[in-house]
Amino acid sequence: MTLVQMQTRPASAHPVRITVADAMDAAGPQVWYDMTVEVALSVMSAARTEHLVVCDEDGLCTGLVTRTRLTAVRDSSGYTDRIRLGDIADVIGPFASPLTTRAEAEHAMRCRRLGVLPVVDEHGNALGVLALSR
Repeated sequence: MTLVQMQTRPASAHPVRITVADAMDAAGPQVWYDMTVEVALSVMSAARTEHLVVCDEDGLCTGLVTRTRLTAVRDSSGYTDRIRLGDIADVIGPFASPLTTRAEAEHAMRCRRLGVLPVVDEHGNALGVLALSR
């Protein structure tokens, strides 16, 4: 991982750009993509969270799933207890880089109607999540 070195500047210099890394929260619980919807809902309840970061067999982030999405899947007419997180099409991406500005990420989130966005490093490891500010 590449570290960014910050330098202090006089007040008259360029305004400070707040990046996603400055504004993100901890990633929270990370679960495997082959976990069932019911187990994922149980993990959410136990962790008292509204989202889970979904990872593949190598531990790399593949997306994020929300309680709202899982509940909708569970309550749908086609639901079976064999549906896994990887079967839910909108679990995959998008992601934010920690170097993306917060304003750019929030704009993209509003356009895509996302409340939470995973933040990943250049290797795909989950670093945190960015929640849309109101």
